[in-house]
Amino acid sequence: QVQLVESGGGLVQAGESLRLSCVASGSIVSINAMAWYRQAPGKQRELAAHITSGGNTNYADSVKGRFTISRDNVKNTVYLQMNSLKPEDTAVYYCNANVFVARVRLELHDYWGQGTQVTVSS
Repeated sequence: QVQLVESGGGLVQAGESLRLSCVASGSIVSINAMAWYRQAPGKQRELAAHITSGGNTNYADSVKGRFTISRDNVKNTVYLQMNSLKPEDTAVYYCNANVFVARVRLELHDYWGQGTQVTVSS
């Protein structure tokens, strides 16, 4: 089994910064892509940022230039540096990882963290 644990959320004022972390642990052979999604109240979950195993990144238009995703492959950790936060960034942020696990054969599975709340006041 694989677990993803997020940390770093909280309450900040508009214009401030937060850094989210997500650590993957368990029966991991290797991790493919990792991503941060977010879900605001009453809205669907949306992709905020994505990073491949090789470090290629892409971002939602709404966070480009303000958020930076990075990863540490040794620590099985993905980060989301969020700068110039806006009230509309308020959401639960979820970590996602595509993980190779060893079952009868090598398999690729999708895992989610439990979410961390980010609240930005105006």
